[in-house]
Amino acid sequence: QVQLVESGGGLVQAGGSLRLSCAASGRAFSYYSMGWFRQAPGKERDFVAAISWSVSTYYTESVKGRFTISRDNAKNSVYLQMNSLKPEDTAVYYCAAVAARVGWDPHRVNEYTSWGQGTQVTVSS
Repeated sequence: QVQLVESGGGLVQAGGSLRLSCAASGRAFSYYSMGWFRQAPGKERDFVAAISWSVSTYYTESVKGRFTISRDNAKNSVYLQMNSLKPEDTAVYYCAAVAARVGWDPHRVNEYTSWGQGTQVTVSS
């Protein structure tokens, strides 16, 4: 498994941008599929975006066209560029990882075996 550390969260006004980073420790990062999830107070942890080991990308409908997930295997890192932020994007954002496997469903929380501690994103109106 890998260990994950998120950074880049903060307070931003609606319409602004943030870039989240997730640094992974451990070997063979390039063979891991990575995801970003978010959890608002009192709500379940929801899928935001994912990028497979083969660099296929997936997004939840509400962030398409605003968020971009990317990875840099040389830096063992995955990123989430968030533009045109809305108050409803306010949540704790978590990075997650799973070793590449057939039949992976990027949207499901329990598909991932490693999680970061989370980083708070607050969007003010």
